[in-house]
Amino acid sequence: FVVYGAIYPSYPTLVLYGILVPLNSLRLYEMLQLIKKVRVASTTNLSIDWLKPFMHKHSFKRGDLLFRKSDHADEMFFIVSGGCRVVELNLQLPPGHLVGELGFLTAAHQRTQSVDCTEDTEMLTISYDKLRELYFQNPSFGLYFLNLTSKRLLENMARMEGELEKYRAAAR
Repeated sequence: FVVYGAIYPSYPTLVLYGILVPLNSLRLYEMLQLIKKVRVASTTNLSIDWLKPFMHKHSFKRGDLLFRKSDHADEMFFIVSGGCRVVELNLQLPPGHLVGELGFLTAAHQRTQSVDCTEDTEMLTISYDKLRELYFQNPSFGLYFLNLTSKRLLENMARMEGELEKYRAAAR
């Protein structure tokens, strides 16, 4: 259309497409860069070390309750030192685990389990608003977060299937 605007003297067409060609070229370049980043993110070992600078440090004492099931969820935790327990499952969470990420995915932003501290614990926290911003800005984190939540849901499903099998065996 730029050539058409130049050959057939249509100056509005020439100006319009003269502006759109560089603009669309820039957008194409950005999309190609995003595709490369997603490719790299999907083939590398995903880590949240880059997320730590966006988080805030908090200390909790042994016995402190981080949150109860069905509480409103507005932040996610990363265990730096110490340990926590998912109360309903009696599942121990050592340092290096994320806690409270499933509340980010629920429609009403509610906690799916209760979590307490089994010892003095150092945590890093991040608000869901900041998490949402980072999720859309960084394909590596988006893939990490999807893998993490899928893994958690599959582990919970396997645990429930195991419990169900115990009940079936007891009923026989």
